[in-house]
Amino acid sequence: MFADTGPDAGPPRDRRPTRPGAGVRSSPPGYDVAILGAGPAGLMAAWHLARRGLRVVVIEARRSVGGLAASFEVAGVRVDHGSHRLHSATAPAILAELRSLLGGDLQIRARRGRIRLGDRWLRFPLEPGDLLRHAPVRLTVGAAADLLVRVPAARRRATGGDTFSDVVRNRLGSTVLEAFYRPYARKLWGLDPDHLSGDLARRRVALRNGGDLVRRILGGRHPAAGTYLYPRGGFGRIPEVLAEAARAAGAEVRLGDAVTEVRGGAVTTVAGRRVRATTVASTLPLPLLASLGGAPAELREAAATLRYRGLVLCYLALECRRYTPWEAHYLPDPGIAPVRVTEPTAYRDDPDDPPGRTVLCAEIPCDESGAWWDAPDGEIAGRVAADLVRIGLPAIEPVEVHVRRLPRVYPVPVPGTAEVLEALDWWATTAAGVVPFGRHGWFLHDNTHHALEAGAALAACVTEAGVDHGAWDARCAILATRVVED
Repeated sequence: MFADTGPDAGPPRDRRPTRPGAGVRSSPPGYDVAILGAGPAGLMAAWHLARRGLRVVVIEARRSVGGLAASFEVAGVRVDHGSHRLHSATAPAILAELRSLLGGDLQIRARRGRIRLGDRWLRFPLEPGDLLRHAPVRLTVGAAADLLVRVPAARRRATGGDTFSDVVRNRLGSTVLEAFYRPYARKLWGLDPDHLSGDLARRRVALRNGGDLVRRILGGRHPAAGTYLYPRGGFGRIPEVLAEAARAAGAEVRLGDAVTEVRGGAVTTVAGRRVRATTVASTLPLPLLASLGGAPAELREAAATLRYRGLVLCYLALECRRYTPWEAHYLPDPGIAPVRVTEPTAYRDDPDDPPGRTVLCAEIPCDESGAWWDAPDGEIAGRVAADLVRIGLPAIEPVEVHVRRLPRVYPVPVPGTAEVLEALDWWATTAAGVVPFGRHGWFLHDNTHHALEAGAALAACVTEAGVDHGAWDARCAILATRVVED
């Protein structure tokens, strides 16, 4: 499909120990590792590598670190790009490192979220007792009926296709699919789940079958599942302290300088800088990397088909201490514009937050070509305020409105995407001599703790001589089994 750049060109894991062109340069590289992108994955990798004494440079187009995990101020309140938490599932080693950097500023918080199904509010993540008391009767009865039919067949291999719908139906039944996952998928990813890849469902739906659901209801959740970690000062403190630690260890972090070309271990930037490195690792979106790296035309065209769902983030500053007792409201109803409304100050106990003021963040999934993307800020804020009242939340009078538009937030994998990604990975690591990693580098919807783990894993596989691709492939196989935490 992709000429001689795809998996049929040779053994898919037959990576060469040196970069293309490594034997023809007349001067040694200026760095051992160049990392493209200063998000959590890139900064964690940079910190680990610099601590080992390697010469590391991080190149970031923005003037601040963090990417989607960054924080900024609205009406004097530090807010995030949507809802971010550090989950209790974070690997102990990663968590210990973050505690060493943040100390007591990394707070353990009890989750207080809820989801609206039909006209009912349920605690989210779902809790057994609350689910039995408040779930819509039709959903409860239908799911139970599906479960009774499927439990005796739990050991039989599911048949059918491999779309998002197929995976959810085979695991949890048609009732759960139709009542929740179908409208949720349409709203978040902009496609019916019949047209989304089954890989997305496997990464997003932790329950493997109805038996898992029964065990969760009867056995309850692990106590840690009801908590998360969040830094005083906003989620962006995580990439900020990682950048500080990487610099202190000797890494160079260049901000405000976008990459314009990546060829044979050499990186060229907008500012005209040319960086040479033994290893180049990239967290940039794969379509952008294919363009910067001079991928064959057919592969660039395939990369351009990778679709992302964007977010319009509407921040509403209110003159009150707290809007509701709930920190997050999840709204799968397609008739309501936001998919989630959160209150960042409820995620932390921070004496620096201005007293008597809070900020709501409404997340509206959309495409860049959609009506929401180009709507005036005032119109967006008015619709959000009206929707909050429609679902029974208090009326608001914002004292300040701030809107941000993020074009690439949720990767949208469809059947056939895996083939494109494999071809891109093969081209990047062999022809371009670049190692893609992280959320954008892998075209995955990952949690931050997954991104941090990916950065640490990559660093463990890199030496002054280059990447140990065998070790990296083994690490990638483990990371590919991770399931997104809600």
